[in-house]
Amino acid sequence: MSLFKENPFGHILFLKKWLIRIAAVITYRRYKGFNKLEIEGSQIIRDLPDTGVLFVSNHQTYFADVVAMFHVFNASLSGRKDTISNIGYIWNPKLNMYYVAAAETMKKSLLTKILAYAGSISIQRTWRADGQNVNRQVKMSDISNIGTALEDGWVITFPQGTTTPWKPLRKGTAHIIKKYRPIVVPVVIDGFRRSFDKKGLRIKKKGILQSMVIKEPLDIDYENESFESIIEKLGYAIEQDSSFLKVISKADLKALEEENKLRKWKL
Repeated sequence: MSLFKENPFGHILFLKKWLIRIAAVITYRRYKGFNKLEIEGSQIIRDLPDTGVLFVSNHQTYFADVVAMFHVFNASLSGRKDTISNIGYIWNPKLNMYYVAAAETMKKSLLTKILAYAGSISIQRTWRADGQNVNRQVKMSDISNIGTALEDGWVITFPQGTTTPWKPLRKGTAHIIKKYRPIVVPVVIDGFRRSFDKKGLRIKKKGILQSMVIKEPLDIDYENESFESIIEKLGYAIEQDSSFLKVISKADLKALEEENKLRKWKL
């Protein structure tokens, strides 16, 4: 690999590789030490093509969720079965892996800018900005950037656009699926809300069992299936459909109550 080779977004791959390595070493014990990460479905990761894959997941923190996925996906590609044991897998990370994040979030600090360089596709949210509800038009450049990332590799997205559970999924994800026709892989996570603060940077509680379930790719009729049908299918696959509401744990409810109290205090 050329020392100054870039990806389609102008990021130098050599620098990106070292950022991922360092971030992985710093965060490793959050999933294999202070807390335990239970994984299911690593074989599915190994069977996927190198490009054109869209991962859709529920969302519990800003950063801890996606960092865990970087660990799990790279460990799976290195032959580990449902484990992230032995961090040696990160020495040669998958560099064409991206995640969708709000532009305003990724510009807030030096740390978020570094995390953005490691793989963020920053988009402008159409429904919320700076803590206020807004109503913006979708930026076509945001959509095309996601398309570019899919052509280059894998993309992780959180179609609810919020860490609050049971919120409706944004139709933009269905538009991306219809337009670019990626392989769509659902991922269901749990335990991150109890382990970390909302940003996913501070450890809130140790000894928590976190889980990540990677499911089989969805069967989608890109040509004939409606946006509404795709959204309904996604919601059920990532267990954010209303039929799953009754199974939310008491621990999650308590974590949400604490998060809401903290938010009100800050306001």
